[in-house]
Amino acid sequence: MTIWHLALESDWTKAVAAGSYRVSTRGLTVEEVGFIHGSTREQVAGVAALFYADVTEPLRLLAIDAEAVRASGTEVVFEDGGNGEMFPHIYGPIDTAWVREATPARIANGLLVVG
Repeated sequence: MTIWHLALESDWTKAVAAGSYRVSTRGLTVEEVGFIHGSTREQVAGVAALFYADVTEPLRLLAIDAEAVRASGTEVVFEDGGNGEMFPHIYGPIDTAWVREATPARIANGLLVVG
């Protein structure tokens, strides 16, 4: 299974240099929130529209290998996002080796454009 996460390109660049990604959601770390917010493929566009519509800097759409996350002992739990919809939450930092792809993305007219 793949877990998807939108990252600011600047945050992803720092993560690659450090070896781990620690941003839970825009402006908050995994230490502050307790987990990293993830999405299914079907949820990504809605998350982008709700939380990233005003972002002008480049993004990266991270494709995270859920099996690699679990194999490391890091927990992945599907939890209610507050609206009855279940979202994957990763309970720890993401090792950059777990990220299969970090595809360039951007917001155009409030919509996510990938590639």
